[in-house]
Amino acid sequence: MDTTEIAKDLTPRQVEILKAIIEEYIATAEAVGSETLDKKFNLGVSPATIRNEMVRLTQMKLLNQPHTSSGRTPTPDALRFYVDVLMKPKHMSVTEEMSVKEKIWDVRQEVDKVLREATKAVAGKTKALALTTTDDGDLYYAGVGNILDMPEFYDYELTHSLFDMIEEFDYWLKLHEGHTEPLVILLGNELGSKGLSQCGYVYQTFETPHVKGAIGVVGPFRLDYPAIVPVVRYMGNLISELGSNW
Repeated sequence: MDTTEIAKDLTPRQVEILKAIIEEYIATAEAVGSETLDKKFNLGVSPATIRNEMVRLTQMKLLNQPHTSSGRTPTPDALRFYVDVLMKPKHMSVTEEMSVKEKIWDVRQEVDKVLREATKAVAGKTKALALTTTDDGDLYYAGVGNILDMPEFYDYELTHSLFDMIEEFDYWLKLHEGHTEPLVILLGNELGSKGLSQCGYVYQTFETPHVKGAIGVVGPFRLDYPAIVPVVRYMGNLISELGSNW
């Protein structure tokens, strides 16, 4: 579903409710009920109205209703609408930027060490799985343990699929083809692997006189995109900046 079509079909109130459900789902990994929305978000309407709008959003295929719950979870179309239209990325503070930069500053003249430390820094900052690939065929990853802290990855098959793909360099390189913008967010089926249809991937490309590549984060498709996007963008740009002296 095209995001412009979704925007045309939704009322401002439906947009507000959908945004609240997505942000609560990102925070908790649990289906979101009307009572939670009524208590936690100042939506200015009754719980009954919220329930009715949730039914409409489900009919529009923007929400799913898991069998075991009266709450709802966003569909990939809803999440795509969120990241393209509704999301406001957070800003990294100067302190945060400096703490990330310090982790790679001492090795800034050595390509391999910069990419290795940058990957570790992104994993540490985002609490997700960080992945860096270069066009020369190098692949670095860090934060595998972070994946096991996420409820979605209690599912053995999903975890197995992701771990199987981590070292598949050609798979990640192919994912980057056809995208011209520096920062890209891929969701669910956009990852092109049935085993990763519940995942999300955010990456930023970098380019230096000696090496081109991408650094990013992989995790469940409810990744905290507003917090992760600025970190990935900053690190990609920092690698490009440091690499101009290699």
